[in-house]
Amino acid sequence: MNEELKILMVDDHPMIIEGYQNTLLATKKEYQTLNIDIAHDCDKANQLIRNAADNLHYDVCFFDISLPESKDGTITSGEDLAKIARTYLPNAKVIILTMFNESFRVLNIIKEINPEGLLIKSDLTSSELAEAFQHILNSPPYYSSTVSNFLNTTIASDIYLDDINRKILHLLSQGIKTKTLKEYINLSLSGIEKRKKHLKEIFNVEDGKDETLLNEARKQGFL
Repeated sequence: MNEELKILMVDDHPMIIEGYQNTLLATKKEYQTLNIDIAHDCDKANQLIRNAADNLHYDVCFFDISLPESKDGTITSGEDLAKIARTYLPNAKVIILTMFNESFRVLNIIKEINPEGLLIKSDLTSSELAEAFQHILNSPPYYSSTVSNFLNTTIASDIYLDDINRKILHLLSQGIKTKTLKEYINLSLSGIEKRKKHLKEIFNVEDGKDETLLNEARKQGFL
């Protein structure tokens, strides 16, 4: 029984794409034929996705998160492309590959896209990519170790943080000052201050310092 698989790989680094290709071609099953299309930017990837919807299909789409944005500025990342693929190629399996390893970003990708595969590049080896690919074809999802650890910590923890509180922690960890947070979050400064106070109560921060809050959040796997 021959299985012909149409694959789209999107990454702005040609050497990385070549590595992915070589790994999959070298480790595919004997009965599998892989036809791989490549895009290095959002415009090309968007064109291939829309063309595939009209003509051929893709069985699997690999998206790097960090990509040069489209010329019109409407598509800025692999996350945007994944959402387009969900619309135009609803049967395609989406695999996200990213260097981002902060829990907020990882959990947000799962919530927004719910990919069949989510792989942190620093976790990735050739053997894991090969294993992940076959696993995703037959029994998705597949998460690399960092993603699994975040999910296990979140499930095991008694602490619940909504999306806004997670975003506040994430932005603070990136060095964003409290007075500037309202530029990123649709809350007033007083609303943000109330949430920060509540976060410090949740994490038992007695000295009131943001640095202590971030350290406690890291210890418990929220950053």
